[in-house]
Amino acid sequence: MDDLRDRYLAAVAGAADEAALEEVRLAALGKKGEISLKMRELGGMSPEDRQIAGPKLNALKDEIASALAARKAALADAALDDRLRTEWLDVTLPGRPRREGTIHPISQVMEEITAIFADMGFSVAEGPQIESDWYNFDALNIPAEHPTRTEMDTFYMARPDGDDRPPHVLRTHTSPVQIRAMQHQGAPLRVIAPGRVYRSDYDQTHTPMFHQLEGLAVDRDLSMANLKWCLEEFVRAFFEVEKAELRFRASHFPFTEPSAEVDLRCSWKDGQLKVGEGDSWMEILGSGMVHPKVLQAGNIDPSQFQGFAFGIGIDRIAMLKYGIPDLRAFFDSDLRWLRHYGFAGLDVPTLHRGLSR
Repeated sequence: MDDLRDRYLAAVAGAADEAALEEVRLAALGKKGEISLKMRELGGMSPEDRQIAGPKLNALKDEIASALAARKAALADAALDDRLRTEWLDVTLPGRPRREGTIHPISQVMEEITAIFADMGFSVAEGPQIESDWYNFDALNIPAEHPTRTEMDTFYMARPDGDDRPPHVLRTHTSPVQIRAMQHQGAPLRVIAPGRVYRSDYDQTHTPMFHQLEGLAVDRDLSMANLKWCLEEFVRAFFEVEKAELRFRASHFPFTEPSAEVDLRCSWKDGQLKVGEGDSWMEILGSGMVHPKVLQAGNIDPSQFQGFAFGIGIDRIAMLKYGIPDLRAFFDSDLRWLRHYGFAGLDVPTLHRGLSR
């Protein structure tokens, strides 16, 4: 055993790299290694001889294993020292110019709209994107036979067979947030609810997922005049023009009564939109006075309070303001497009210095 010990300790010390060290380990302690074979011979010895040879072999095995581990650590340290000598960084060299982050136009427009309505006293309300059938439809006075409740327009969540609970949907608008805000805050209140919504549609001007903003104001003496002023101020601030003229057309939405589509006076010259001038009208949003049944669903007494609401397609007005021709480009993840239409990460929209400057 002394010969084995001396020979293998010398081999461990002389191993020049980890590959040579592994060969020594296999020769000594591998399944067919010399010391491993000696350990197997213990079974054929007499009990007296085994009591003498066993502890010596175990001690030899442990000593060789310790020597192997120490040599491996030493080789690793030496390799690291070599790397540190060759791989170094001169911190006095000029650094690479950092690329400033770019904000997506949708995020930019959301921030712009929030800044405008915050100046009018509106707070931001949020809600889940997976909504119950009641919040998404019933609470908003949308009847069961309404076409928007079909699977042609709405994404319904899958349910196990035999599950009789009310279905859940990917919300088709952010109006359910209005119900939750009324239930949570009561009246009076003023909130906007921006966020993602989902509908089963896809073409140049429609995508299955897009962004909407719902606005809601509830108080004791609100009227369509308040709604008109609020929307005029929004359009003037958003498009950054001195004057904005709106036209209200009678329409029908289940959740408002009376309801109105809102058109914006504009002109198209050389493919460029100019707001507040010209002879053309462009529909930009829907609005109206909140239906009494919707107030009741929000736990607000319609005999004491009334309110107005409006809904804006964030993607659409972003396209109008910044000249983006195809809605689908918002979701293509093309960095070239983002660098062209994007906004500097630190340019926070504010009313006093201009939203998009």
